Amino acid sequence: MQKYLNKLLIIFATSMIFLTACKKEGTNVLFDGGTSPVLTGSLNDSIPLDYTNANGQSIAFSWTNPNYQFSNGISSLNVAYNLEFDTVGANFTSPDMQTVQVSPGLGASFTVTAFNSLVANGLQLDTAHTHNIQVRVVSFIAPYTSGSSNLGSLPSNLLNYKVKPYAPPPVVTAPDPSAVLVLVGGDALLGAWANPVPSSQYFTKLSATHYQLTIALSGGDPTNGDDQYLILPLNGSWSHKYACNSTSAQPFSGGSFGLDLSSNFPGPTAAGTYLIDLNFQNGILTVTKQ
Repeated sequence: MQKYLNKLLIIFATSMIFLTACKKEGTNVLFDGGTSPVLTGSLNDSIPLDYTNANGQSIAFSWTNPNYQFSNGISSLNVAYNLEFDTVGANFTSPDMQTVQVSPGLGASFTVTAFNSLVANGLQLDTAHTHNIQVRVVSFIAPYTSGSSNLGSLPSNLLNYKVKPYAPPPVVTAPDPSAVLVLVGGDALLGAWANPVPSSQYFTKLSATHYQLTIALSGGDPTNGDDQYLILPLNGSWSHKYACNSTSAQPFSGGSFGLDLSSNFPGPTAAGTYLIDLNFQNGILTVTKQ
């Protein structure tokens, strides 16, 4: 009986080894590339921008599918597109280059208001002149997991346009023309949240939507209230403030701001003299060490 059981065990073990050895290996799917998308626009040469037609369509773009190839066939799964705008000669490397992501889809359209804001507030084109801009679309396969790289970036042909933006409403409503903006904060050099503040903490008004202040700051821990600050539209009053959405998410070098938002601006980590630039037109605060 024991010999019979031993034989059964040997036969079972041999069968398992055979099955394991014969198990089919998985087939690797390889990426073989694609074809650069072809970009077309609904307009040629120039894009008229007229505030009297603010809600009308300014321009529409469309592009072909890059038809990304894999070893198991063609797939457009998880394909995304960056529609990019920059001035001619900048080669899509300027700090003001604008990107609109489209996913999924093979086109995008803009109202007059949206496109005017893109070139005036985004590309920072002045409203007094006609400008030459370029447009392209870049296709890529978006990663499935956070932190992974895009795959197969393919830029399209370039489209050239002339555009003259009109002055759009500021992103953040400008203060009253008679207002004097002041800086208050926890820094001892700012009076440790004293309010009112002396004239050395008054902003200089460069235009109705642009203010600047150059001032010495101690530096420290921006997560600490003693190293944070606010901008007030009325000296001596806490009724309103210019602030940011999140102290921890906002770099001390600047970012977006608004009226009566919830969080203080983070101060710099290093001591020094800083230029604080407050631009209501594009809604951006910029802090630069001098």
